[in-house]
Amino acid sequence: MKIDPNDHRVQPGNKVDLAQRPTKIVPVYDSKKAYKKMLEAQVVELSELQRLNYASNRQAVLLIFQGMDTAGKDGAIRHVMSGVNPQGCQVFSFKQPSVEKLEHDFLWRTTKRLPERGRIGIFNRSYYEDVLVVRVHPELLRAQGFSDDAVAGSAIWDERFKSITDLEAHLHSNGTRVIKFFLHLSKEEQRERFLARIDEPEKNWKFSLADIQERRHWDDYMRAYEACLSATSTEESPWYVIPADDKKNARLIISQIIVEALQDLKMSYPKVSAVRRKELLKLRKQL
Repeated sequence: MKIDPNDHRVQPGNKVDLAQRPTKIVPVYDSKKAYKKMLEAQVVELSELQRLNYASNRQAVLLIFQGMDTAGKDGAIRHVMSGVNPQGCQVFSFKQPSVEKLEHDFLWRTTKRLPERGRIGIFNRSYYEDVLVVRVHPELLRAQGFSDDAVAGSAIWDERFKSITDLEAHLHSNGTRVIKFFLHLSKEEQRERFLARIDEPEKNWKFSLADIQERRHWDDYMRAYEACLSATSTEESPWYVIPADDKKNARLIISQIIVEALQDLKMSYPKVSAVRRKELLKLRKQL
């Protein structure tokens, strides 16, 4: 089955209803062997495109991964980016903000980690946490210095959506391509993965009481994601809703989307001038 990124893309202006978006689809692979072969081919192509991006040093790519706990963000990053040269790739994970970060605007801590030209930056969670987790737990706004009136109101979320889309438009116009993935997991599949973290000793370290507490807010998170995806998916910086119940399928879809996005950048290796070529030939003779 051919992977079409448009099947998963959130079109600008569309209102997202996650209940109507599948968490599992017919696999694009026939077997585990076929999956490995497909992923290996995509990883090789991605590595070549990343090398070209690094050499051309004209544009940056920012990949954002969001999703509920156990959705497979870490695994997708690890498998899809496994062949990329670390020199050209930067991965940052954003968890609970420190006191210092709370003293700044909500975009401050992530803006400092934006990728340089020629590099791929990966955000495992991102500034979107401040319209997701904080929306589900509005009391966190008080820690950011907001008044009770602001916490009780709804205008702040529209303002933050605008700040985000303004930032991403600025990044795009200055050579950074932003691609965003929401790993869409079913509640039942999350339950199964939590159970595996309890039943398998080597996975115990991944599980905490906080995971269960956040699971109780599942419906609130789905509403927050729907509002976020609807408001911030643009033509230049789209969201992709990835069916995540099948980890292998999700990785293949994600890697294909990244490959096609890099291909669209129309990159080329730097051209060598006639003068430089002459210098190189002289140096070659010395060797």
